[in-house]
Amino acid sequence: MTHSRPRISKAVIPAAGLGTRFLPATKATPKEMLPVVDKPAIQYVVEEAVHAGLSDVLMVTGRNKRPLEDHFDRNYELEEALRRKGDESRLARVQESSDLATMHYVRQGDPRGLGHAVLCAAPHVGNEPFAVLLGDDLIDARDPLLSRMVDIQRRHGGSVIALLEVDHSQIGLYGCAEVKPTDTEDVVEVTGLVEKPDPEEAPSNFAIIGRYVLDPAIFDVLRETKPGRGGEIQLTDALQSLAAEPALGGPVHGVVFKGRRYDTGDRGDYLRAIVRLACEREDLGPDFRAWLRSYVTEEM
Repeated sequence: MTHSRPRISKAVIPAAGLGTRFLPATKATPKEMLPVVDKPAIQYVVEEAVHAGLSDVLMVTGRNKRPLEDHFDRNYELEEALRRKGDESRLARVQESSDLATMHYVRQGDPRGLGHAVLCAAPHVGNEPFAVLLGDDLIDARDPLLSRMVDIQRRHGGSVIALLEVDHSQIGLYGCAEVKPTDTEDVVEVTGLVEKPDPEEAPSNFAIIGRYVLDPAIFDVLRETKPGRGGEIQLTDALQSLAAEPALGGPVHGVVFKGRRYDTGDRGDYLRAIVRLACEREDLGPDFRAWLRSYVTEEM
């Protein structure tokens, strides 16, 4: 039964990371602004939030992240130049990012982990559920994961995390969830979580990926959460507290995702994401696929 719960309208996007895996490209350019075909990765994430009905977006940034704000702001000089040229197509693409959502920004200051970045959003979010989207994870628009998570949160309350089954040898790269099944095929109840466990000690092969819908009770828990793995305040540790004591802020459920996901935080996956998305574009795909077939044939 669906209970009457506050409508989720706010999304939080932590974007204060240094992007060291992409140096030297990220020395002066935020990693979130690296292009995936012809659009920065961060725009895909904001579009996903908007498509799920979350039009109020708070970006948690850090030093040297000003280009993020500029991208989602108006550029009157560029717009006027395109207008004078009669280039309506490019003008529409430039204006698209500034018209997407109501954007807000707050600086994290000290890089003290994902949990601390989420805590920075507390004054903006207030006492209502909200979504967290990590910029390294791109979810294909044809697989509406976030909308599904919002629906599950409205049904059950508490918090909802996105889970992906991975090879057991890879679970140490992720937060890991201990789960038990529910009556719904793609939904599990989360009974425990651990951040980047040794594969031999991992309770499952369900990895946490970068989408969360959180009860505001998470803020009180984060304020009491001590630094964990890597000396950082881990969101996974705070969610473990909620899973262990649902009375603190409702249960924790997981949506098991089986759709298309692109990890743009990894150089290899970043390149694969560009190739896959370019191949599927109507304007680029036919010629690019033909070239790719020819290239692969020659190389083989």
